[in-house]
Amino acid sequence: MSTRAPEPVCVVSFSSTHDAVRAELACTQAGVPGRIIPTPVQIHADCGLAWKMPPAARAAFEAAVAGAVEPAGYHDLML
Repeated sequence: MSTRAPEPVCVVSFSSTHDAVRAELACTQAGVPGRIIPTPVQIHADCGLAWKMPPAARAAFEAAVAGAVEPAGYHDLML
C-alpha cells in the first residue's frame, strides 16, 4: 500500500450542487486545473461537492466563474 504525502490545495465550497456543477463546467471550458471532490469534513458547507485545485489556480478559477457562480468559501488545506 502506497502512502501519498498531503499537499497544499485550495478547496472551493458551494451553497448548492447546481453552483458546483456550473463552476465545474466553467473551469473545464476555461482550462482551470482541478476537479470536483466530496466536500472535506474540515469544511462546513450546505453542498456535498467542492472544487479542488492547486493554490496557484485560484485567480484563474475566480475569473472563470465570475458572474456565474458565487462560491461559499475558499479553503487552503493539506489533502
